[in-house]
Amino acid sequence: MHEQDWLSARFAEHRSHLHAVAYRMLGTTAEAEDAVQEAWLRVGRADTSAVENLAGWLTTVVARVCLNLLEARRARREDTAGALPPEPDRPRPALRPVVPEDEALLADSVGVALLVVLDTLTPAERLAFVLHDVFAVSFAEIAAILDRTPAATRQLASRARRRVQGAAAASEAGRSPKREIVEAFLAASRAGDFGALLDLLDPDAVALEIRGAHEVAAFFAGRAQGARVALVQGVPAAVWWHRGGPKAVIEFTVRAGKITALAIDTDRRRLAGLDIVVLPVAAR
Repeated sequence: MHEQDWLSARFAEHRSHLHAVAYRMLGTTAEAEDAVQEAWLRVGRADTSAVENLAGWLTTVVARVCLNLLEARRARREDTAGALPPEPDRPRPALRPVVPEDEALLADSVGVALLVVLDTLTPAERLAFVLHDVFAVSFAEIAAILDRTPAATRQLASRARRRVQGAAAASEAGRSPKREIVEAFLAASRAGDFGALLDLLDPDAVALEIRGAHEVAAFFAGRAQGARVALVQGVPAAVWWHRGGPKAVIEFTVRAGKITALAIDTDRRRLAGLDIVVLPVAAR
């Protein structure tokens, strides 16, 4: 068999696995198909005579293509939220470690929630987690793709794993009356629905230096276009994401079904210390 024909046959043999890698990395079927096709073009131009583990090598090629696409995607992202003023500081709680038996469950059963969380990771964190925890690629191999040390790559995967662990818990922890109120508030804010905002706010509601339901509703009407519901320190809140990180967090105080206070934090150093898990849109 001609070498190119042999290579084509081996690529076809591994194609479903390569597509699975690309899909977990990129989050859409169309982008995964594009990545696999680009990988095939690269494979066709490469010298494979010294390759001993073809499956592992093909996985690496697809991972490099996906990393480039994730970095390009991140560079294109635009900030859709308006600037919001800062507020104060909070500690970060310790999380229990993920045991190996949990990893396949996290990878395969979280579904949409997992993909939402993966989209908030940096490209390097996403690659490290997907390749190691989902596809059992060694940290040494991943380090070569990222041009980092195995120890640094292990840390990237660990940070990503905490997010995914939170997503697994979020399916239960995120279901609460408070989450429904936060979602309703964000929906009304995006739509500029002043009446709906008033219905959600306590008459004496406070946000920053703004006091009174009418004033708070006027401030937030039309301002939540880029906001998403998240668990912040395990509590439903709202978060603005930009270039893989949180730009602003709004925490809600709710009493008797009404929002009495909104605390807004935009300090990057403080936000980096919070445990934030973005939640998928709740089914209606």
